[in-house]
Amino acid sequence: MQHVDQLGMEVGYRLIPLVDRTQDGELLRRIRGIRKKIAQDLGFLVPPVHIRDNLEIKPNAYRILLKGVELGKGEAFIGQFLAINPGMVSKEIAGAATTDPAFGLPAVWIDAGKREEAQSLGYTVVDASTVVATHISNLLQTHSAELLGREEVQALIDHQAKESPKLIEDLVPKVVPVSILQKVLQQLLSEGIHIRDFRTIVETLADHVPQNQDIDELTSAVRTALSRVIVQQLFPGEAELPLMTLEPALENVLMQAVQSKAGAGWSPGWRRTCCPAPPSRRNRWRSRDIIRCCSRRRAAPLLARFLRRALPQLRVISHNEIPDNKSIRIIAVIGGSKG
Repeated sequence: MQHVDQLGMEVGYRLIPLVDRTQDGELLRRIRGIRKKIAQDLGFLVPPVHIRDNLEIKPNAYRILLKGVELGKGEAFIGQFLAINPGMVSKEIAGAATTDPAFGLPAVWIDAGKREEAQSLGYTVVDASTVVATHISNLLQTHSAELLGREEVQALIDHQAKESPKLIEDLVPKVVPVSILQKVLQQLLSEGIHIRDFRTIVETLADHVPQNQDIDELTSAVRTALSRVIVQQLFPGEAELPLMTLEPALENVLMQAVQSKAGAGWSPGWRRTCCPAPPSRRNRWRSRDIIRCCSRRRAAPLLARFLRRALPQLRVISHNEIPDNKSIRIIAVIGGSKG
């Protein structure tokens, strides 16, 4: 039986120099840096990326795999540069048109001699290894919840046990089963919340697990305990928080849907109202990276899960997750005149 790597990467033969240790492969160093940065940002170390060449794909192509399934792919050209148009270039530059694989922005591959010209026109210019590394970093962060396996959770437990041995001895797994801990951690990550404050997460779960083992309820309780962390992560240094909110009638529809497990009761009407068809509105929300505000705690994880497919950059925060020393400013009402 062929072994399937947790994280894998395949490269075409022309990209082998980027990952060949004997050729001082630049991408290897970058991947090590990515794993370290994600550990600092999210609170756990993602699995190593196992790299191999694949002669069946295009010479300049690469594929990034999670448990053998393709997460993303792209092409890179050693010796050339990718000129990415952030939307405000003064003039287009000639080159091989493509799309930035990490963020989907229009881009062109250019020769090294055009690098300075592209920069002067307003392009963001990066080399081949940076293109691939940025794509990897984006995918690992986007799929961080799937990368947090039992082994990674156990590593977090073991690390906390060194700092707070009595805490772990008393609570994990005696009070908080590892399976529940893992699911809550995964849900936090999927909602864009880091898990660096592992101690608070464990202590909060210990207070609630004996009475309730519903993952949405437990995650909501943990989010409330992490409210200052969440707000600091989303609005660093801001005293007033710009939020979108739900029109009351729509919020009532949402709360009715909450009564059905996993949001099975969400009506087509609610879906059309929350994510209307015109792409211009969806793009406007996405570009703002707005936080939506729900007044009831358990609505937050359901709404977050629902929105993740269409509007992956939006975040959901409930009123009881906003610290007392923060004020809010409603910038749009979903289903209302400001929406």
